[in-house]
Amino acid sequence: MDDLNGIHERVEALLGKMSVEEKAGQLTQYFYFGFLSDAPVDGGDVLPMSNQPRLVEQALEHGEAGSLLFVREPAEINRLQQLALAGNRHGIPLLFGFDVIHGFRTILPVPIALAASWDPETVERGQTVAAREARAVGIHWTFAPMVDISRDPRWGRIIEGAGEDPYLGAAIAAAQVRGFQGGVLGTPERVIAGPKHFAGYGAALGGRDYDEVNLSDYELWNVYFPPFKAALDAGAGNIMTAYMPLNGVPATGNPWLLDDVLRQTWDFAGWIVSDANAVRNLQTHGFAKDLVEAGVFGLNAGCDMEMAIYDPAYAHLPTALANGHITTAALDASVRRVLEAKLRLGLFDEPFVDEERARAVLNDPMHREVARSAAERTAVLLRNEGNLLPLNLGSVASLAVIGPLANSKRDTLGPWCFEFDLDETVTVLEGIHAKVGDQTTVAFAPGIQPAQRTFPSMFDMFDGNAPEETENFDDAAELRRAVELAQASDVAVVVVGEWQNMIGEAASRSSLELPGRQLELLQAVVATGTPVVLLVMNGRPFDLRWAAKQVPAILDIWY
Repeated sequence: MDDLNGIHERVEALLGKMSVEEKAGQLTQYFYFGFLSDAPVDGGDVLPMSNQPRLVEQALEHGEAGSLLFVREPAEINRLQQLALAGNRHGIPLLFGFDVIHGFRTILPVPIALAASWDPETVERGQTVAAREARAVGIHWTFAPMVDISRDPRWGRIIEGAGEDPYLGAAIAAAQVRGFQGGVLGTPERVIAGPKHFAGYGAALGGRDYDEVNLSDYELWNVYFPPFKAALDAGAGNIMTAYMPLNGVPATGNPWLLDDVLRQTWDFAGWIVSDANAVRNLQTHGFAKDLVEAGVFGLNAGCDMEMAIYDPAYAHLPTALANGHITTAALDASVRRVLEAKLRLGLFDEPFVDEERARAVLNDPMHREVARSAAERTAVLLRNEGNLLPLNLGSVASLAVIGPLANSKRDTLGPWCFEFDLDETVTVLEGIHAKVGDQTTVAFAPGIQPAQRTFPSMFDMFDGNAPEETENFDDAAELRRAVELAQASDVAVVVVGEWQNMIGEAASRSSLELPGRQLELLQAVVATGTPVVLLVMNGRPFDLRWAAKQVPAILDIWY
């Protein structure tokens, strides 16, 4: 719906009918952890997560939620939308958000890989596919692109951005917004783009996720702000706050960031959402004394919508209004922005998903071709002594493929993807088999067990996210078998990197060494004298100094 005058009239009419509680509900976005509904209850938890979905549904039944996230099944989206419409006396639909970072069903190269293509058209085409698939299942809004500049590779979320350079970061940010959102908000088969995390999140102290950030004005305006400004200039309809304190003030309660910079300086007219629990966490920061005050500080700073798992601070906005700590004008301004977005997307007229069409869109073979092309454009040749690459299959009768990552479907895809189909995933080993056919003998040996995180990933709650060790694995025998295989082959392809649960959110590292025994495996294979091609599966830099001197060909293939 693009009649802005008509939209404004409908919004004002709705605001005039809504109660304070209903307005606060529109500013509340809940996670919906339906997949945890049957999880065992931990008696030590204050709020067992198995009960979380029911609490969210109760909010829907009372018209006290404006948005949900982490729902991706069309039938479930329709069911929850129906609950919301039945519980809202004004017929205001839900806005569904999701982390569509590098593809939905069709998985694209990770964002830092897309940036390495230096090709905004490839980036835009890829995110257009991601948007089409997400919108088909009922997702209206993506928490992407992540446009945080990062210059510390110990920080795990470096994989989600464009790296260290603000010029490249700005170009890639704009391309992603165009791909996700199209020319205007409300373009068919597109979603609202929500660049994040405003601002400075990528400069966390010591590369530790969520840690404090201290940046000069010069660095903010010349390094960290430009990608956000480019994303907004490309039309992004939403922006997400950061978790951490910036120069001592939590970003989600920072009026200088959210009002002075975004609203007053850049004229941003969209709505601002907090990161997960970031308004509640104003209390954790010691910035607010309780949830009532956290909601006050968040809203008055300019954060329009709170993303929360349970017991949101914005549920206390009616109390804050009654006490005179917020104004009706401030409350209405935030609700106005959220309602305008829903109207511009056409959700009041078409709130439900065509489930049959969703299946067809997710299976569109052209989407896979876009992903294949992007993967080709993003690979980076780091070293090629003696022109070993591309391999001359006419002179390669036998090929050894070595390393556990070479045949790991889940790790091939990388982190931050949830709706993938492993049956469609092609590993390095499978790809080589398909390419050479019967022309070359291909044999595989993992050589070592997968490396494991010191502390589990938050995403290990999903089945298959953490690498599994092989039972009765004989470390010495398997390493010896890999070396013997390499020795008997014309060329050895060794795949190294990080298992995908080792990078991303809450995945900071103190070292850039290859995890586990991968360097030992590589050194043993190189010692055979067989020519080695090293493929690096990664989303951050590694210490490859030994390999750069000893391995003739190194190709960064990312995830």
